[in-house]
Amino acid sequence: MNFKKLGNTDLEVSTICLGTMTWGEQNTQKDAFQQMDHALDKGVNFFDTAELYAVPMKPETRGKTSQFIGEWFLKTKKRDKIILADKVVGGSSMNWLRPNGEKTSLNKKQIEFAINRSLKDLKTDYIDLYQVHWPERYSGAFSGKLEYEHRNSDNSVSIEETLDVLNNLVKSGKVRHIGISNETAWGTNQYLKYSEQKKISRIVSIQNAYNFLNRGFEVGLSEIAIREKVGLLAYSPLASGYLSGKYRNGAMPKNSRMDLFYDFWPRYRTVNSEKAIEEYWNLAKNFNLNLAQMAIKFCEIRPFVTSVIIGATTLEQLKTNIDSVDINLNKELIEKIGEIQKKYPNPCP
Repeated sequence: MNFKKLGNTDLEVSTICLGTMTWGEQNTQKDAFQQMDHALDKGVNFFDTAELYAVPMKPETRGKTSQFIGEWFLKTKKRDKIILADKVVGGSSMNWLRPNGEKTSLNKKQIEFAINRSLKDLKTDYIDLYQVHWPERYSGAFSGKLEYEHRNSDNSVSIEETLDVLNNLVKSGKVRHIGISNETAWGTNQYLKYSEQKKISRIVSIQNAYNFLNRGFEVGLSEIAIREKVGLLAYSPLASGYLSGKYRNGAMPKNSRMDLFYDFWPRYRTVNSEKAIEEYWNLAKNFNLNLAQMAIKFCEIRPFVTSVIIGATTLEQLKTNIDSVDINLNKELIEKIGEIQKKYPNPCP
């Protein structure tokens, strides 16, 4: 396994991070335990969850994922072996996430409620990396567009106020470090600006989507990630499974994510996505590589990436994904990946 520093901290995280969002929906607790056991055996010391999981999100499964992790900690006594990342939801109309039926918000009351519930679910007294899952303001996250669409009517909680709350969690010992997710270059710089001005906790990571079909992070955010030591935790490196090749030519494997929740995952179905996937598939084949492993390795070796978050619904998928650390992408292959990107630039932003 390979390791990198998490931002400017003293934590060394594996460059493969175990994603968990299907646990409690597509995966049982037994499945989750097997995945955590195998990941740790292979050197993965970084797990990522969220108060919202399992996904697709609904009241009946909220917290299941974290509860599975908590039960594993209780059984194995290996909490100290894991760098644990969690996330608090941003602004949304999911009023079932809060006990009083409020829309979710990144204010003091709601963040403190979320962290205390997460600590209980996870059966731990601290979170190593506590992340804002998405902004409260409208930022275009999940819009499927590269361009920014400004909206004037924004009475959301300010980034400064949210950062103050997160800083207090660090001071309390409930959180060691803080990060952001699904954020823009402007939002990232706001967090950095306020932490510098107020001499308070600084973000150490940004968790955004990044893969062959969506390389939007490279525009603006990649330089910030490198220069400010706010590395990318790249989620969806396989584009919801499309970059495994299993959905090629209209295939729909039974009990796959698209088979079960087709309408919930439209992001990677665009005019040029299928064409791009086919070219990446053929490229991997020409270099005697597994497409999923090639896609994950490409993310891992990018200079602005700290760790790649992989998810799997079967143990075999997990083994394949983790073993991507052992392959090499030569200069010729990387150049050909670039040629496909130029031909089909970011078909799924």
